[in-house]
Amino acid sequence: MKRLALFSILVTTLGMAACGGGSSGTPPPPTGGFSNASLHGQYAFSMSGIDLNGGYIARTGAFIADGNGAITSALEDLVSSTSGDSIVPFTSGSYTIDASGQGTLTLQAANGGLGLSIVLGSVSQGVLMQTDLNATSSGTFALQNTADFVSSALNGKYVFDFSGLSFASHVLPISTIGQFALDGNGNLTGGTLDDNDGNSPAPSGAVAVQPGTFQLDTSGNNATFGRGTLSFAGRDFAFYIVDRNHLKLIEEDQSFTTMGDALLQSAGVPAQNSSFTGSFVYLVGGASVLGSQADDARVARFTADGNGGISAISFDENNGGSARHISQGSNISSATYSIDTINAGSGRGTFTFTDSSGGTYTYVFYLISPTRAVLQDTSNGIIADGPLQAQSGSPFTNANIAGNYAFNWTGVQLGSQNAIPFEEDFVGQYTLASTSGDNASGAMDYTELGLSGNPFFPNTFITGSLAIAGDGTSNNRFQVFNHNSPSTTYNFVAYIVSPSTTYMLVTDSTRVTAGIATQQSQ
Repeated sequence: MKRLALFSILVTTLGMAACGGGSSGTPPPPTGGFSNASLHGQYAFSMSGIDLNGGYIARTGAFIADGNGAITSALEDLVSSTSGDSIVPFTSGSYTIDASGQGTLTLQAANGGLGLSIVLGSVSQGVLMQTDLNATSSGTFALQNTADFVSSALNGKYVFDFSGLSFASHVLPISTIGQFALDGNGNLTGGTLDDNDGNSPAPSGAVAVQPGTFQLDTSGNNATFGRGTLSFAGRDFAFYIVDRNHLKLIEEDQSFTTMGDALLQSAGVPAQNSSFTGSFVYLVGGASVLGSQADDARVARFTADGNGGISAISFDENNGGSARHISQGSNISSATYSIDTINAGSGRGTFTFTDSSGGTYTYVFYLISPTRAVLQDTSNGIIADGPLQAQSGSPFTNANIAGNYAFNWTGVQLGSQNAIPFEEDFVGQYTLASTSGDNASGAMDYTELGLSGNPFFPNTFITGSLAIAGDGTSNNRFQVFNHNSPSTTYNFVAYIVSPSTTYMLVTDSTRVTAGIATQQSQ
């Protein structure tokens, strides 16, 4: 997944069930309190996807918005598996934001521009998607604190999650998660990581991170954009500082092409099983690499008992268009977790469970805080990663999760008479009402470069129906309808993390798609 951003997961459309008899529609006028003035300051961004040659592409950088619709300058590190690495300066640009927080943003460089659709979650963060049709990619952006553009601000233990491609012998996916320590004086003093590399026979398990270095860019790009470089474990990265708690990184070396985030680890991270309790929800995306390889995404929840056991498991998967649901019962066995005490202080842990028909599922995680972690799927033949969060605010009802949501879905549509399998990306906004049916409406932009004809669909009208089951803590059904041509139905399972965050996974056979919806604030 993107990297649900954050991860490099996969997406959807075409060849889906029709809705509304092929009707088209225009979204109602946007409502809300956003405007051009809402995007004001310096923002770090990161996004990844697929270029026109089918190669991996990733970009991490920063842009400066003046609050009046102009981008005064920007910079990005661009990595392409087909054309190599480059640093791209942008001299100007423009943007528009409507009342709902949706808008467009263009960055202009000497050799062309970068066109984006964006949706604000708040004045300090949002999601974005490429729309210039030179590639399909999506990701996130966040407001930078320029006071933290100094080495001394980068001091502490950071938990990271990188995903992308490995080039050791074949071009295959890789996931790397872990923790490293920075000393505020240019040194990476050590840490622990787990690699799940498609070119290796098995996941690495916990590996000690040897000392490395970091430095802020001396060319002036640090002072303006918060750029720096970091090297460890034989791997080289560029990074952009969001603030002292958050870095966006992109890998630039010959062995791997990855991208991800590093977040400052808080005090009080569980160091033993008794400290890890409560219910947790996770979303991972990636691929299965055994036999007939396929895109894969999984969403689930479980309850940890503080004594090494997990229960109340609900699990949904879409593997190459084949959906599976598992719920706890006599079919589940060996459901356990363990906080790593050998690598004490790393925040590392593992959990596993076995389903009588689905097999054994194994995971490793690194805690950012007692309630947040990055997660790597180490099940046999799976390379995937994503977020893990404590579930809070239940029981969930239509009334207590009603509000305005920004979302990013990404994945792969699996082909039809009109399209070839290719990544697709979606960003949009919907309003969820407190009623129990037909309770969502909004608009989205999406791209499908594998589609013949026009592969970009702006401002498409969507409605939906979220049906909450029981207390809402397990899988709920969320059906979303695209009313514009080609009219489409997306069938999601929705796992509610909290009244402000929902993890979503498509269960249709024609695509593998997942993403996150977060409640907007102004």
